[in-house]
Amino acid sequence: MRSCVTPVRRAAGRQVTTIEGLSPDGSHPLQRAWCDLAVPQCGFCQAGQIMTAAALLASNPKPEDADIERCLAGNICRCGTYTRIREAVKKAAQISEESR
Repeated sequence: MRSCVTPVRRAAGRQVTTIEGLSPDGSHPLQRAWCDLAVPQCGFCQAGQIMTAAALLASNPKPEDADIERCLAGNICRCGTYTRIREAVKKAAQISEESR
C-alpha cells in the first residue's frame, strides 16, 4: 500500500512495515541485493521500490520479469534504474530461496 496516497486512518488497527522494519541491520535479501547491484542513484524512489518488491516476494517468491514489471509499474524512478531494480528483485528472490 503506498503511504503517499493512503490516509493514515486506513492503517488503524493494522500492522505497518516500513523499509526500516524489513531488518534492523540491512540483512533483508532485498536490502542486500540493492546494495550488491548498486541500484540507487538519487535514492528518491528506493523505499517505495523496495517495499513494493517486498510485497511482491511475499506473495510470489519466484517472480518472472513480467511479474516484477507489473508490480513495480506504479513506482517511477526518475534516474531510470529499472533494469537494476528488476535484477535486484530477482537476486533477492534467489537469496531468499537459498536461505530456506
